[in-house]
Amino acid sequence: MAIRNLDFSERQIFWGNILLIICCAFYLAWWLLAFKPTGAIKGMKTGWLLIPAFVAGLAAIVLAVKGLRSASVEAALFPSGLLLWGGIAAYLVLLAVTGLLFQRQVTTELLLIVGWAVLALSEINTLYGAGRFPHESAVVFAVVIGVATLISLVCYVLYYNLGDRAGYFDGMIPLFMAALVTAGISIAMTI
Repeated sequence: MAIRNLDFSERQIFWGNILLIICCAFYLAWWLLAFKPTGAIKGMKTGWLLIPAFVAGLAAIVLAVKGLRSASVEAALFPSGLLLWGGIAAYLVLLAVTGLLFQRQVTTELLLIVGWAVLALSEINTLYGAGRFPHESAVVFAVVIGVATLISLVCYVLYYNLGDRAGYFDGMIPLFMAALVTAGISIAMTI
């Protein structure tokens, strides 16, 4: 890997992504233990795993946003402000649709799915604008992020309608998707 070839803002995005992957790993470890269909481990025996997940996630956001804001961008796939305001609008629409139409109990995961999508698309937009990704790669990543987000939203809507075992696996899919796509972005940054 050629991390040394990244400029300062790109390194912030890269290390933010690494922290986000660590966040997903701790969150997934908690899920695997606390939501097992049989023999789930509840309380602080597994709840402590959410502390490093939260710290790594928060640090990931701060570092990535610093990298996004400090990058020297000359072009864009998406107009300025569209991702942030579009993400807010998408969250509000999805909140209404999942709650009213699908009768889905609102949980933090919806915010996390939409937030991750906005962050990932912002990274792609910035990395394209800074010349790190060619147009074709940026478009492919944007499509992959869109598909991963859609799959995660389907999992989110279905979760409470599934049995214990199916719900257990359904709940892991968005975490795996976010970690894999984020890892893909990070690897692509270094080649």
